[in-house]
Amino acid sequence: MQTVPITQDGYAKLEAEIKQLKGPERQRIIKAIAEARAHGDLSENAEYHAAKEQQGHNETRLKELEDMFNRAEVIDVASLSGDVVKFGAQVTLVDEDDEELRYQLVGAYESNVEGGKISIVSPIARALIGKQTGDEVEVRTPGGNKSYEILNVKYS
Repeated sequence: MQTVPITQDGYAKLEAEIKQLKGPERQRIIKAIAEARAHGDLSENAEYHAAKEQQGHNETRLKELEDMFNRAEVIDVASLSGDVVKFGAQVTLVDEDDEELRYQLVGAYESNVEGGKISIVSPIARALIGKQTGDEVEVRTPGGNKSYEILNVKYS
């Protein structure tokens, strides 16, 4: 079984989402199914079919999250240090247009580009792994190659 790296914050959010899906969300769907059944003929009952579809989506998502939860390897980013980019690093970059970017390398579940968190398996993260302050990296993107210079690497 392959482990999945995740930060402590990501692990807590994952656990919270699982509890939400198992508890309140599952109960809401069960109630919706019961109400739809009360309307009679199930063969032409759109509310019933919609609720059953929601139940399927909920259970599928729950299984995905539980699998990730069971394979999670929680990494305490605060205990890491150094100037080499690895999981958990907060990296400050400058691109070819002198635009400064800040990203933290996190697990796939936690990634949120708008929030400055990129997946460890993303093209830019893979290019950054093992590099250090002052290094230049080139990343192949769908829009073409982009060059970046690493300005700072920190862990906190």
